[in-house]
Amino acid sequence: MIGDTQLEVSKLYGMLPAETEGTSEGRTAATNQTVRTVFVIGPDKKIKLMIAYPMTTGRNFHEVLRVIDSLQLTANHKVSTPVELGAGRGRDHRRLGVRRGGQETYPEGWRAPRPYMRFVPQPGLSLVR
Repeated sequence: MIGDTQLEVSKLYGMLPAETEGTSEGRTAATNQTVRTVFVIGPDKKIKLMIAYPMTTGRNFHEVLRVIDSLQLTANHKVSTPVELGAGRGRDHRRLGVRRGGQETYPEGWRAPRPYMRFVPQPGLSLVR
């Protein structure tokens, strides 16, 4: 989370025009209406996620946390995460994101209810069958 009181990050990532003057002090919802984008910026300083919301719509913090969990998991493991990540379903396993080399990466195997679906255990948990 960044408190961008000088508007530097907002200008750098195009949330506000570069020529915007002043600081966050005294700005209103009308003058900040373009700052309605959620950015997740990785340690490598690259944007990993952008979600743009209209001014009239609140941000979904649970979705932002789900995406951050997914980004952290997939940065270290060759998996993709289900949409239900953290919602009760899908917590015990992740989909294998590669077709070749799976035996070496996951020697304990995986569950494949369909040829195009392969589930592996979440790191630290045993395979759900």
